[in-house]
Amino acid sequence: MSAVTSPITAPVTTEEKVEHHYLNHSSGFLSWALTLDHKRIGMMYLAGILFAFFLGGVFALAIRFHLWNPNKDPDLALFTNQTYNRIFTLHGAIMVFLFIIPSVPAALGNFLLPIMLGTKDVAFPRLNLSSFYLWVIGFIFFSFTLATSGIDTGWTFYTPYSIETTSSVTPATFGVFILGFSSIFTGLNFIVTINTMRPPGMTWFRMPLFLWAVYATSIIQVLATPVLGITVLLLAMERLIGIGIFDPALNGDPVTFQHFFWFYSHPAVYIMILPAMGIISELMSVHSHKGIFGYRMIAYSSIAIALFGFLVWGHHMFTAGMSDITTIVFSALTFTVSIPSAIKVFNWVGTMYQGTVAINTPMVYALSFLFLFTIGGLTGLFLGALSVDMHLHDTYFVVAHFHYVMMGGTLVAFVGGLFHWWPKMTGKMFNDAAGILSGVIVFIGFNLTFLPQFVLGTRGMPRRYASYVEEFQELHRLSTIGAATLGVGLLVAGIVLLHSLFYGKKAPKNPWGGATLEWECSSPPPHDNFSSPPSVGDPYDFSKIEYDGKSGGYVKK
Repeated sequence: MSAVTSPITAPVTTEEKVEHHYLNHSSGFLSWALTLDHKRIGMMYLAGILFAFFLGGVFALAIRFHLWNPNKDPDLALFTNQTYNRIFTLHGAIMVFLFIIPSVPAALGNFLLPIMLGTKDVAFPRLNLSSFYLWVIGFIFFSFTLATSGIDTGWTFYTPYSIETTSSVTPATFGVFILGFSSIFTGLNFIVTINTMRPPGMTWFRMPLFLWAVYATSIIQVLATPVLGITVLLLAMERLIGIGIFDPALNGDPVTFQHFFWFYSHPAVYIMILPAMGIISELMSVHSHKGIFGYRMIAYSSIAIALFGFLVWGHHMFTAGMSDITTIVFSALTFTVSIPSAIKVFNWVGTMYQGTVAINTPMVYALSFLFLFTIGGLTGLFLGALSVDMHLHDTYFVVAHFHYVMMGGTLVAFVGGLFHWWPKMTGKMFNDAAGILSGVIVFIGFNLTFLPQFVLGTRGMPRRYASYVEEFQELHRLSTIGAATLGVGLLVAGIVLLHSLFYGKKAPKNPWGGATLEWECSSPPPHDNFSSPPSVGDPYDFSKIEYDGKSGGYVKK
């Protein structure tokens, strides 16, 4: 495996002058607010979810700085225990429902899916715009909780506490309900688009693997999200009129809420991670300049993960009092779902083998994902083992495992994908050296944050607690230093991207040498994506791609 530097710093000249593209096709607030262009909708999603990510990140840092000391003396604590409960609840709810779930499908998926299919737009453009505004309305409901009493239930809204608390649970659940409709509309739109709008010659096994991942994700969104919608609606009715579904005082069963919630929320884990896996498949292949290893196995494994995701929700409830046979079955299924994920990891490594790996910003994030997601997957095996989970359940081990999968997986892949497609989305190149620096800082900060939490969990430190015994202080402080470092790395990444908008060089059509269809249109794409129908071929055949020094990018031979 040889390494080459990216041609990102090569002089760039414009191959063709594009007078009109989607960013300047029409101007003014209403032209964006009422747009049916999937690219503009994707960019509006991107702006919204990045703002949500900023809010969630601020709450995360507040949690970590509060835990710098054991907080035995309330006068020395950063805030009260009740405020702490509200902050970690908002951190979790915003990150899950407003950032991680829509980040790749709604933002990058909306922008890229039609272009990768070689088509003008999604099947239902108006439904697409409606889904964005539903997301905005859901965000407003969560903002309302910030302005009122907040929520203190944890992002899972577990009953019976969520029925009894005086915090703003009802508007938050309505926000989740509305966000669920946004997710369903997006998934339905993508399924129809991929099924009906593939161009001639693009068979199922000539689709980019990112589209396979988005397709599998959309299946989960359409089938699982209604369960969450019904569950939070029942919770709201329980609080408002006391219908007695989950309230034990009215002969309801709180454990039923857990079954309903996790029947959605474990498949939701794959709504978060499957699109990220699709990004990594693209990054590994393009930046290794080598055809993807085991294309069909990666494609099939995406569908397998989507299907298995519906069968393993019970591993979140091993301590909830289920029967022995039920827990054994869920434990066995949990181990089984690791197989398709492992297939992907081995195939990504096989893709890099004997490839010409470009050490650039997207690849640094892809390699970070490979390391971090593998740790997240392997530590999940401990939580799938019944006897071990009894000790680790509801400890910081679970917190660390969850973040290695969701942040080390989804977030790192999302940022890598953002750098990868940024030239296509904006028409501007970024500073590659600064981007690599951001990836290194993020990698170091992430591991410094969450590796100590595995140790804390094995030693019995419970999650969600606002204070702790003094013997845990050193590990908590390491974690807090890591969180600050991680924040710096992400801040550097944001500065690099923003700087490119004003000072970046003009991007060529194909700066990385990709063979999928989005690299055949200009950067940024025109309003209708393509002036003429693109030619469909093998999305991972790089033998027909060569570097063109005149344009500063790659062209087809």
